[in-house]
Amino acid sequence: MWAAIWKSLPKVVFATTLPAVQGNARLASGGLAEEIERLRAEPGEGDIAIGGATLAAEAAALGLIDEYRARVCPVLVGGGIPFFPQRERRVDLELVETRTFSSKVVYLRYRVAR
Repeated sequence: MWAAIWKSLPKVVFATTLPAVQGNARLASGGLAEEIERLRAEPGEGDIAIGGATLAAEAAALGLIDEYRARVCPVLVGGGIPFFPQRERRVDLELVETRTFSSKVVYLRYRVAR
């Protein structure tokens, strides 16, 4: 079920080595701020989701994130790229929603406090 929903969603891919993308995706033609501005200007409603630690960190540093939706999986890992690296400014968040799934994954939804 999730795969069918995911495949139908439009996607913007940020890559410098891909000549083309397939399905309901397109390659970004500008920087992250330009692409998000373009997406926000499109008609209709919907969320813009960002996948990948490097892209998420860039969006956070640029102040482009209005809401954080994190899923915490009960697993210990020894490394990786942090989604939220240390930053010069503090970002205050307001907890909006929590859910715990049968898989033990915890969903946390935060809104950026303004």
